[in-house]
Amino acid sequence: MPPSQQSSLRNQLLTGLIPDDFDAIRPHLEAVALPVRHEIYNANLPMEHVYFPEAGIASVMTDSVGNTTEIGIIGREGMTGASIAMSTDRSPFTCYIQVEGHGLRMTSPALARLMDERPSLARRFRRSAQALAVQISATAFVNAEYALEMRMARWLLMCHDRVDGDNLVLTHEFLAMMLGVRRPGVTTTIHVLEGHRLIRASKGLITVRDRAGLEQFAESAYGLPEVEYARLMAEG
Repeated sequence: MPPSQQSSLRNQLLTGLIPDDFDAIRPHLEAVALPVRHEIYNANLPMEHVYFPEAGIASVMTDSVGNTTEIGIIGREGMTGASIAMSTDRSPFTCYIQVEGHGLRMTSPALARLMDERPSLARRFRRSAQALAVQISATAFVNAEYALEMRMARWLLMCHDRVDGDNLVLTHEFLAMMLGVRRPGVTTTIHVLEGHRLIRASKGLITVRDRAGLEQFAESAYGLPEVEYARLMAEG
């Protein structure tokens, strides 16, 4: 069933649409659950749907010779399927849910058609795609230039931005895959952040204890994509 009111939503991309654009897109939206590991799209295959998370986090993953690494995350600030916004129906990457939640989805052809018909809608969704591209580029730079502890701090901050509260349901195995490192490296890094009293870790759960301290620890590894997202979305 389509959402009844724009103001009732939590997805920032949808709530930021001008009312006419939201009215055009609303009949195409379908409420869906987003369980962990739910597959959003596969590499190099047509995307059937785009998703607008209301809660939860999706991971954009790359796979090279069996080594799977996260290159981008999407939560309630945006949408999956940025390729559709850029006039292509597939991506060389894979996307699935890493933190469970719920959201709205619509078919990719419906979105492509509406973007052709409504320039203001297309402009906003392309800016969202640009924001994700900046995040992916920043991740590549951070992975190459920063120590694992700072990379972990950045990634936890990005997840914290996209959830309610301070608890992140994440296993060490999953963190290792997200950061492209071995599990022992994740365990050591978590101990470092715990030693600074920035987080508290238990089985399958990380709690952010000191958000400001975590930002300070991450230094310039965190922040550039977030500033760029705010700029792009403020332009309408």
